[in-house]
Amino acid sequence: MANSSQAKEGACSMTLRDRLFGRIAGVPLDPLFAVLFLLEFVRGAFLVSYLPSYAADTLNISASVVGVAVSVHYLADSFAKCLAGYLLDRLPHKPVLIAGLLLGAASLFAMNVTRSPGVLIAASALLGLGGSPVWLACLSRIDAARRGEQMGVLYLFWMAGLGLGPVVTNVLMDISYRGSFSVLLALTVAATLAAALISFAGKRKTIVAAGMEEQLREIRKRLKAMGLLLPGMMIQTMAGSLLVPILSRFAAEQVGLSHAELSVLMVSGGAAAGLGLIPMGKLSDRFGGRWFLVGGFGTFGASVFAVSFARSFGEAELLACLLGLSYAALLPAWNAQLAGYVPESSSGVGWGMVSAVEGIGVVLGPLAGGWLSDRFGLPMPFRVCAVLFALIAAVYVSQGAANDPLPALQVDHR
Repeated sequence: MANSSQAKEGACSMTLRDRLFGRIAGVPLDPLFAVLFLLEFVRGAFLVSYLPSYAADTLNISASVVGVAVSVHYLADSFAKCLAGYLLDRLPHKPVLIAGLLLGAASLFAMNVTRSPGVLIAASALLGLGGSPVWLACLSRIDAARRGEQMGVLYLFWMAGLGLGPVVTNVLMDISYRGSFSVLLALTVAATLAAALISFAGKRKTIVAAGMEEQLREIRKRLKAMGLLLPGMMIQTMAGSLLVPILSRFAAEQVGLSHAELSVLMVSGGAAAGLGLIPMGKLSDRFGGRWFLVGGFGTFGASVFAVSFARSFGEAELLACLLGLSYAALLPAWNAQLAGYVPESSSGVGWGMVSAVEGIGVVLGPLAGGWLSDRFGLPMPFRVCAVLFALIAAVYVSQGAANDPLPALQVDHR
């Protein structure tokens, strides 16, 4: 009777979950993805829209301090993922996520009430630290058999939060700074409550984490097996972030776009990527990822190169959609391939190290992009970015996909 009761209870809970979260294009949704959406909505809104405006209008803090705060946030987020992964491999996911989200809420509150640049920068770093476990926990719930399509859904939630946050907050700030901040804080609390209500039973592999020394030895072996994939991780993030410091200036000075037109382009590119992620992920799972990587990187590089010659809104709009679709083609295949090198028994630390390597490119890219534009003009970062993406595509054409992933580490603790 007890088993029957539990079965009915489980069936009811699954029905409720299906009603609440359902499916996208036939792919079942994980409720933890909603937590990721809320977190990225808040982070994108606060760092891109709220903080720069609030700091200038109310706190009289310079733009350079805001820039340092944003950079420190993403540095902390990237490199804290190794620590977060270590904790997720050894502790139940729920308390780690709740502690991180509570730290994020406290950091948000501190940034909103302080007038000290030092406190602002420190709190921004803590916000990055607090949010770092969520992405890794989402990755740990991906089904290996449907990795490409589920990675597509995961990135769809990530992009939706990151894109909608600044747009909605810009509207709210026209009404009230206090009201817009209250919404962001409430969403952070909602994400914390959602994480507390999610069941993590049965989601984690029943593999006891290996010792730290054994974990690091296995991860080093897999990093070595990656070959050219390892520098490729850093190069592709660096290439994309080359454009961050000069995108707005290039749009205004070279193409003649207004801020509103640039926003339309960003929405168009994001929509094209979002619509393409799930079908591209399914196709990648079905036919293999190699030619999606070749086509995605190659088309992305060609489109970025063409952007450097764009001189009208129509040309830029077409290229933005092409960039979004090519990004959708390469992203699920790229991350599915990386996932094959992450040890199953140390998935948290493994994904944390992957994120840290990619984070190096994110840090170096804006520095190089600013220098290239000052030395050679605004179009040059686009052309260098294009060459780097074309080189990655050429590697896949000439050598095929990276070596087959090594089998997951299995540790006998009997």
